[in-house]
Amino acid sequence: MDRPGAIERSLREAAPHEIFDVLRSVLERRHHAEAVELLMVDYAMTQLQPVGILPHTRPAVSVHETAPGRAFGAQEPYCVYDDTTSTVTVHLPLSVRGDRLGVLSVTLRVGEDGLAKYVLEELQQCAAGLAHEVVVAERDTDLFLQARRAERLTLAAEMQWQLLPGRSCTRPEYSLGAQLEPAYAIFGDSFDWSASADDLFVTVSNGMGEGIDAALLTNLAVNALRNARRAGLGLSDQAYLADQAIYGQYGGSRFTSTLLLRFHLPTGDVEIIDAGSPRVWRVRAGVVEAIELEAQMPLGMFEDTDYVPQHFGVEPGDRLLFISDGVYDALSPGGEKYSLRALARSIAATRLLPAPQVPRAMLQELLGHRGSGPAADDSLVMCLDWHGRPAADRAR
Repeated sequence: MDRPGAIERSLREAAPHEIFDVLRSVLERRHHAEAVELLMVDYAMTQLQPVGILPHTRPAVSVHETAPGRAFGAQEPYCVYDDTTSTVTVHLPLSVRGDRLGVLSVTLRVGEDGLAKYVLEELQQCAAGLAHEVVVAERDTDLFLQARRAERLTLAAEMQWQLLPGRSCTRPEYSLGAQLEPAYAIFGDSFDWSASADDLFVTVSNGMGEGIDAALLTNLAVNALRNARRAGLGLSDQAYLADQAIYGQYGGSRFTSTLLLRFHLPTGDVEIIDAGSPRVWRVRAGVVEAIELEAQMPLGMFEDTDYVPQHFGVEPGDRLLFISDGVYDALSPGGEKYSLRALARSIAATRLLPAPQVPRAMLQELLGHRGSGPAADDSLVMCLDWHGRPAADRAR
């Protein structure tokens, strides 16, 4: 039997557009797999799209109430046995450091004893290896990015999705997830994160304007913040330099509302700058409350703006939600705004979901309020569950 290291080596040596074909050949050879399918979650996170040469692919599969969707949602293998054919189809989640990419489905013939434990373990290792290679391969091939599209992206949305770090991330100290809507026509809203040994930096941005203009503004803001962060600068200087970059380009005619946060992972101390930002909500011990912050000027509005951080703390079990004004200002077909009471109900209703699933669920509820017509503004929801650093790690 091929050891996982040999399989991973085969994937690394394959051409980027052929990595799935290589894995399928390995599974057919070693386990006599009768079918192997790779499904990528679409940009709206509502469908699992088969990978193949467009347009010759199978129909998409819903992430709700389907076997592949169950594996994707639970992030656990899900087996479906067919006694009439003596086969089992194993649906395995594909994820990299908590970022959910899709599902690998493998159909095998089995005997009376069912699926052997070592076979399931090897399939899980194959799925993990494939997920890592997909992330790397997306730099050199469009195959997997094309598979994610249930419909055509606008140019602004193309720019925004390429800017993002992912849609979810997990470490022992926290779980993080975010989603944008309308997924195929987003323009000004964006988010970013980056973690080191002891710090997690998070930004949530809302660039003014529409279409390409908003996307260009947000791209400038996010990359200016990254440039300052990667230079090792503190939160205040990151905001200051991004503010100068935007003002230097637009002279105050355009600006971006941005929330900047730095979480100290060992202690849960949070440094935050509210530059005209999306709002922050906290769920602690079942109680939903808004975190009141001192609003400062949006980035790029005025020249030489100084930004002063505020501080608060998070405790294990806390949930933070960052919500853009596209949610608060969403109108029903009758012209009624999405109320804070409705938002609080939505936050409470999703309290049992893991952080990566919360943004999609809340935005789906918002869509029910807004109706099926075109959105007047884009919307962003980010959810962060704070677990705290394990005591053994804090003691090191």
